[in-house]
Amino acid sequence: MKLAIGGDHASVELKQAIISKLEAAGHQIKNFGTNSGDSVDYPDFGHPVAKMVVSKEADLGIVICGSGNGINMTVNKYPEIRSAIAWNEELAALARQHNNANILALPARFISVEEGLKIVDSFLSAEFEGGRHQRRVEKISL
Repeated sequence: MKLAIGGDHASVELKQAIISKLEAAGHQIKNFGTNSGDSVDYPDFGHPVAKMVVSKEADLGIVICGSGNGINMTVNKYPEIRSAIAWNEELAALARQHNNANILALPARFISVEEGLKIVDSFLSAEFEGGRHQRRVEKISL
């Protein structure tokens, strides 16, 4: 699977652990940074992830900031993006199963690296169920 990932200064430890695990599993990862703890602006790292998912250069995306909120708001500005914040495995799976989410937003300051890795696994292994959920997803776009 081709995945795009990006996050701000709060994301660095979690993001690197995710990248290492996903690359070891054979996924292709495009890391848009940041790779340092120096303060940066999360939109600068969310926009490239969203653009890569919209253009279908990536199958899915992962974005990370301190709360998950700001970067999630950023990527959801793109009409083709359905990004969901998840702080546990069940929310991540439901985002894919019921909402056909194509980007996962993680709150780095509210989950451990171990929890983050499990959440990513849950998101990537879940599949959209379609059916009654398809109608609802279609209604998300204006």
